[in-house]
Amino acid sequence: MNDEKIISTAKQVLHLEANAIEDLSKTLNLDFVSAVKAIVSCKSKIVFSGIGKSGQIARKLASTFSSTGSPSIFLHMAEAMHGDFGVLSKDDLLIVISYSGQGTDLSALLKYATRKSIKLVAITGNSKSILAQSSDICLNIQVKKEACPLGLAPTCSSTVSLALGDALAVSALELRGFKEENFAELHPGGSLGRRLLTKVSDLMHTKNLPFVDIEENFLKIMSVMTSSKVRGVVGVLKDSQLVGVITDGDIRVFLQTFTGDIKSQKASSIMSDSPKSILFNLLAEKALQKMEEFKIQTLFVLKECDAKNADFNTIIFAENKKQVVGLIHFQDLLQAKIL
Repeated sequence: MNDEKIISTAKQVLHLEANAIEDLSKTLNLDFVSAVKAIVSCKSKIVFSGIGKSGQIARKLASTFSSTGSPSIFLHMAEAMHGDFGVLSKDDLLIVISYSGQGTDLSALLKYATRKSIKLVAITGNSKSILAQSSDICLNIQVKKEACPLGLAPTCSSTVSLALGDALAVSALELRGFKEENFAELHPGGSLGRRLLTKVSDLMHTKNLPFVDIEENFLKIMSVMTSSKVRGVVGVLKDSQLVGVITDGDIRVFLQTFTGDIKSQKASSIMSDSPKSILFNLLAEKALQKMEEFKIQTLFVLKECDAKNADFNTIIFAENKKQVVGLIHFQDLLQAKIL
């Protein structure tokens, strides 16, 4: 078997499996809708069960459903007969995956589910099987042929099983109104959780912020800039109002063109107008997006001023009378892995 034949075989498998999914999409009907509604209305947990390849798919789908707001577990069909039936309760929704829809272990599970009046969704390729006949809702995943040249190894059938399960999960997610924030709450340890849970207020600097008056000279500006924990930036104030910003980049540009006495130059001559800012309660990801949009590395952090409890002698204001409460730097986002 030469290299070209290997590639040809792989393409044929992918083509057959893609076609199987396409064919399945054309057969979706109100049974699928009923299954989605049953998932969303389930008062307890969703129990996925299967054996062999179908069992592996059922296990994966239980994980997918749990991570998208539908508490789910996997019940191994063979182990169920040795005490694990105990995980099932009357208010559960049982989703069983079996392409043939037949088998001794399956029959035992179906009898138990019927006896306990547990609602059953079948995912099977045999609409006349015991699984299909025992189900409340049957989703037919029959395929024209397997990609395996022997017609034995589950390939197209296992692919459509998984694809249909994902379709159920996503449809239920949308029907339930499950949002990014909900997803993040279930994934706090990963990069997705950090991105969707970390707010600007979690990362911003609030102490010894670098500010100078608009009339301050160059030496004072440099002193404040180099002594602050947030290096490379200084906010410029006029009557307790944030009116400008000076970055190390602004200073480099100024030094390249200025020829007089640098020490006497004031902040007003060096600063850039319209300092960029972000609200403290927004996601840190939004700060990253704004930094990338304006090609800057620092944002002033604002919040609404609490007029009742505010000490107006210490408050620094920005646009729309919002209070400056901190600074956030690109390095803060980098260290928090908001990238």
